[in-house]
Amino acid sequence: MTRRSIEEIKARADEFADRFENYEPAPGDEGAPLPPVLAVKLAAWRRGVAERELADAVRGARAQRLSWREVGDAIGTTGEAARQRYGAGDVSDE
Repeated sequence: MTRRSIEEIKARADEFADRFENYEPAPGDEGAPLPPVLAVKLAAWRRGVAERELADAVRGARAQRLSWREVGDAIGTTGEAARQRYGAGDVSDE
């Protein structure tokens, strides 16, 4: 692989920026499938966001004095499983 100069890299970056800024999707582009590796990365990122939201919601529910049984029912598991997963540092363990 040939090393590029800073000027060549900048020119290529400018070319990509221009293409991005002037991009007009063609009919049918909007529903185009993602490359498989990108689809997996996106799904993993979404799962991480959802898991953080769930953990925050559980902390909020526990702060409002919901029992672990109620939390477990809400997320489709047992209260004990919910406590084991989300209860670290929970001062109101029941």
